[in-house]
Amino acid sequence: MIQAGSNSFSLELHPRLTVIAGVGELEREGLIGEFIGALGSSRNGVHAELSQDDGRHLAVFRPAGGRHRVVDISSAVDVSKEFTTEDGRIDLLAHAGVDRRRARRRMRLSSDDLATASHGAHLVNELAEQDQVKLWKAAEEFRRTDDELQQVADSVGSAPEDAAVIDRIEQRHQEWVHAQERHDRFRHKSIVIALSGAVSAIPIAFFSRIAAVGPLFLASLSVLLSVMFRSAMARAGRAEEEALAEAGAQSYLGFHLQRVNGLLSSDANRKKLMTAAEEHKKAMIEWKRMAGDIQVDWALEHREEVDATAHVRKDITALGTLSSTAEDMDDDKATDLARVLVTRLSEMRNFGDAGESFPLMLDDPFVELDPGLKPSLLELLGHGTGSPQLVFLTEDEDVASWARLEALTGALSIIEPSPEAAEPKKGPFVAA
Repeated sequence: MIQAGSNSFSLELHPRLTVIAGVGELEREGLIGEFIGALGSSRNGVHAELSQDDGRHLAVFRPAGGRHRVVDISSAVDVSKEFTTEDGRIDLLAHAGVDRRRARRRMRLSSDDLATASHGAHLVNELAEQDQVKLWKAAEEFRRTDDELQQVADSVGSAPEDAAVIDRIEQRHQEWVHAQERHDRFRHKSIVIALSGAVSAIPIAFFSRIAAVGPLFLASLSVLLSVMFRSAMARAGRAEEEALAEAGAQSYLGFHLQRVNGLLSSDANRKKLMTAAEEHKKAMIEWKRMAGDIQVDWALEHREEVDATAHVRKDITALGTLSSTAEDMDDDKATDLARVLVTRLSEMRNFGDAGESFPLMLDDPFVELDPGLKPSLLELLGHGTGSPQLVFLTEDEDVASWARLEALTGALSIIEPSPEAAEPKKGPFVAA
């Protein structure tokens, strides 16, 4: 269960596979952050009920402003000390020897991850073609600003993904303010023009009705433009309301609006978060300028290989004998992607230092694939043994249609938006 002020909502997850359909990029980002954060230490108000590999059932309570606890449900014993770090935080990831960065990198699988992992040799060559000093400087700046953004978010009781929601809301608000100012300025002028035109038209009409048309036309035009500016202001106001609504219950994130409202009411916290987010955004733009869609963490993990390739390329470029080692993605693409999936699933089965399994968050990984490739990959997920637990967040109708049919067999569950989902709900958040 996730709580923020008076807002709360809960999700009960299937032990094998849960498909959460109809969620866009921002919603997926937020939910994945909450799922992983619930196992870490940075999510006040996120309560989780889960099962360990040995069958022990745990409940994690993180009340805002209260002591965080872990309780063994079967024995009703407080086992918080077992999961408490040296600085006094409850952190299930740290207990398993998993740091925050590694969890964010490996517990999430997106379409970019699939593409990256399935043609790694090609990507190594792409990175090796760049200026290596500038490339790794950009990577280190990206990582530094990412860490700083996370630290600032933690310090103000927020999350990094909140910055995107705040940015959208503030952008819509500024558009509304601009439209209102423009309307107010023109409304005053239009009143003067309309009155002047109407008054001057009366004496002119005594001499020539045709001549009176001009002033009357100007008066009518000013009124019409005033109405148009007022309509634009109303549209901007509705856009701002929609931006707020998108952060609310209609997108599974009713808790998000409460948290964002708290940040907006504190100008200092908002500025700290947005400044850190802006710095991270600049670092991200610079990285993408150099490396395209290649992920920073993947590049850093393969830095030695990239450096070696760049060194060899430099030595033999003059000879003109360098040939590409890129894989042919047009042949056996489904097989390559299946290999990537199986590798990641295997990794998550023994993700902790002591071989603990952790859930895998699938961030719409098949959205850019040819529809003909999706069924076999979906079946690969559907026929899993239940370890690791999978949560598939998607707005892909192909995936949703498949999940609806599979859910009839009980092999998985599907959660989709409904009118009732817009109302805050209460109940357990189960990841058993």
